[in-house]
Amino acid sequence: MEIKCHKVASGCASGPALATKEPISFLGNVNPKTGVVVDPAHELYGQCLSGKVLIFPGGKGSTVGSYVIYQLKKRGLAPAAMINLCSEPIVAVGAIISGIPLVDRIPETILQLESGILVEVDADRGLVKIFGPASLKHRHRGSDRSAPECPR
Repeated sequence: MEIKCHKVASGCASGPALATKEPISFLGNVNPKTGVVVDPAHELYGQCLSGKVLIFPGGKGSTVGSYVIYQLKKRGLAPAAMINLCSEPIVAVGAIISGIPLVDRIPETILQLESGILVEVDADRGLVKIFGPASLKHRHRGSDRSAPECPR
């Protein structure tokens, strides 16, 4: 399955999906020394981001989050790529300075992708490819709608 999207940070990468319906604050939710989500209140608690295609609505929190993403990359613990519904400056800057492909403006149903499904993010072509059974946890009526526009 191919889904059109909007490039935020250049590049192409693939890996197993790791999706959450919750925003991520890289400063506070993620340990920069391990790449593991450490906030017990977060849906991804205990999960390692390393090598994954991290799928989440968008970032939140401190601008230091951009540097946390950069630290993860320098330590080899960063996500292979990231997909947001609507990216914001913290995650965008972190992806750009770290060389991590980042896309947004994608249908919300992507947040329901089951973990482990192989996903390729080709930001330069504006495409997300889902390989194998495109297994969504819960298909909702109207899920074929186009992606929402991000305010710019």
